[in-house]
Amino acid sequence: MRIGIVTREWPPDVYGGAGVHIEHLVAALRSLPGGPDIDVHCFGEPRGPGMAGYGATAYAVPPGLRNANGALQAVGVDVEIAAALGGADLVHSHTWYANGAGMLAALVHGIPHVVTAHSLEPRRPWKADQLGGGYRLSSWVERSAYLAADAVIAVSHGMRTDVLDAYPELDPDRVHVVGNGVDAEAYRPVHAPDVVRGLGVDPDRPYALFVGRITRQKGVLHLLAAAEQLPAGVGVVLCAGAADTPAERQQVAEAVEALQRLRRGVVWIEAMLPRDQLVPLITGATVFVVPSVYEPLGIVNLEAAACGTAVVASAVGGIPEVVDDGRTGLLVPYDPADVAAFRDGLAARITELLADPARAATMGAAGRERVLAEFGWPAIAQQTVEVYSTVLAARP
Repeated sequence: MRIGIVTREWPPDVYGGAGVHIEHLVAALRSLPGGPDIDVHCFGEPRGPGMAGYGATAYAVPPGLRNANGALQAVGVDVEIAAALGGADLVHSHTWYANGAGMLAALVHGIPHVVTAHSLEPRRPWKADQLGGGYRLSSWVERSAYLAADAVIAVSHGMRTDVLDAYPELDPDRVHVVGNGVDAEAYRPVHAPDVVRGLGVDPDRPYALFVGRITRQKGVLHLLAAAEQLPAGVGVVLCAGAADTPAERQQVAEAVEALQRLRRGVVWIEAMLPRDQLVPLITGATVFVVPSVYEPLGIVNLEAAACGTAVVASAVGGIPEVVDDGRTGLLVPYDPADVAAFRDGLAARITELLADPARAATMGAAGRERVLAEFGWPAIAQQTVEVYSTVLAARP
């Protein structure tokens, strides 16, 4: 079985949860005894021997599209990738950027196409303000690919519900659930206060930590507003970069500056940190905060749990399947019609754990145990191969 996996993100250009998922899924698939042959096709510049991410064929934007709308550039890359997929038995695409390549390859080469749903364009309407016609194109590509796909893999049961709600024409039997995972060796408790101090964070001060991209989806501004209510003497640390737009970055910068005028211990690390710095930062936090307003699953919840850190998160999408409320963390209801209540809830739940570090530590230990028991990549790779086999067996 030869599988062509198509992705926009691939090391070293990984900036979101989908990219993390694909990197680890591919490694696990390649490690399965008797598993499929995997060919990775990614966006970007070529990776060579000795480079991060070697093991994939990369495709740059075609020269004639260098000044085009970003969505058109993605479709141009998709056309080139589709042309290269003739030798695959099945193509598996991740995110709308790559869905076009999978759909075109299925049509041209007559091979089945499997889509993994990491997020949905209809659930991110703010992108219309950011991308204009690009959002209309991305929405069309996603919808067309999902409806034509031989199978759709949702990364949580909540995501499966969202997929069928957004695309009710889909046959529910074609929508499978295969969860996200986490590398529990790469993400494990690492107590390194000097590393934390080197990032400008006081390791002796209890702190709440956010890690993620600056995008409306992640709810960073809600956290910053909630942080005004936290007790004096505790820290607030944002490890946040890769802003969707300059305007969103400016909003966060202004909110951070305002919070810093009100309290001490507010640190903004505007970078996506390497793992040897990120893991000690997560381990050293009393509480890890995920204030997303939309989240199919949220792999950062698993990374925090694997590091033994309690999580306070919004009860949206697939997060309740990962954060066991009252055992591995605390959940906060989110209602877009009552943002003030959400911010108050975040502040209250974060304060609970900051005020009781022993309880937070117990939750963190329970989270680590759950990760080891339920969210290993080898099992997820095997479940993915089972979807491949089901799809191929259904073909004449």
